[in-house]
Amino acid sequence: MIACRDPWLAVDGGVRLRVRVTPKSSTAAVLGLCETAEGKALQVKVREVPENGAANAAVQKLIAGWLELPKSSVVLRSGAKSRVKLLHVQGDSSILVGRLRAELSKAGAD
Repeated sequence: MIACRDPWLAVDGGVRLRVRVTPKSSTAAVLGLCETAEGKALQVKVREVPENGAANAAVQKLIAGWLELPKSSVVLRSGAKSRVKLLHVQGDSSILVGRLRAELSKAGAD
């Protein structure tokens, strides 16, 4: 579903983004890329615990802020109870892919 090279796939109305989440971290951050059983993913850490959707909401907020988008632009599609989640980021897919690449390159993760 998502290309092996990147953890995202351009789709109508945005991109699908695979993330691997570490909850209960001392910091909230996007760390770069990592390998998962499902393929490459964006590795993120959030402070919130994985109870009552708190960590999922934190991931959505973190990714939205990282990409300079409103929080409502990031929607959880699957993986609500898993560390590996699939998000839909709404917007122009070509612009979003450019932002993803630029942010990853700032982190030295390409």
